[in-house]
Amino acid sequence: MATNQGVEFLRITDLHSFYGESHILHGVDLTVNKGEVVTLLGRNGAGRTTTLKSIMGLVGRRTGSIMINGREAVGMATHDIARLGIGYCPEERGIFASLSCEENLLLPPQIASGGMSIDEIYSIFPNLKERRNSPGTRLSGGEQQMLAVARILRTGAKMLLLDEISEGLAPVIVQALARMIRTLREKGFTVVMVEQNFRFAAPLADRFYVMEHGRIVEAFAASELQSKMGMLHEYLGV
Repeated sequence: MATNQGVEFLRITDLHSFYGESHILHGVDLTVNKGEVVTLLGRNGAGRTTTLKSIMGLVGRRTGSIMINGREAVGMATHDIARLGIGYCPEERGIFASLSCEENLLLPPQIASGGMSIDEIYSIFPNLKERRNSPGTRLSGGEQQMLAVARILRTGAKMLLLDEISEGLAPVIVQALARMIRTLREKGFTVVMVEQNFRFAAPLADRFYVMEHGRIVEAFAASELQSKMGMLHEYLGV
């Protein structure tokens, strides 16, 4: 379990987010402690991805409060939010096809101190070490997903926002991603996941938030998971 439990990394209060005239988030409140893995559950369109994008400032307009390590980020530009130690891994992985695996890894600048070295990254992702000279186009979907996460670790980010990283991947790759998340938690990273694959997310998370219609409708700890299965079936159909 996390060693920093109880030390807040992220606190979102009464967050409303808009794309143009569309009002997507309707007063979201959530907290994430250092070293925690927190999963946002919900059906497609519930507002989970918009929550991650809002943290990064990638929506049209935000109101409310987003405190990151004690700094108010709701008015900040995306590049300044990244410097607070936040790394975002969107659903579209953004791997450069013409660059090798290692060139992709070396691309992002260090934006905060403590970014992982290439050797440290290869110790967590042995697949990437094997494929380091392969062009981006030759990597499997799972390898591309690992590369997308590994790139963030180079930057010095301490909190990772992961959007549907298991989607469409073979079970053996999903297991490797689960090992990766456990390793990152052991190293003190904080992870917020949006995940449709409940079987993947359930054993990894310390806490869960359930979203519906742009609001948090339930919040509970991993220890309460069994008692919440009826409710989750209702909201998610799991």
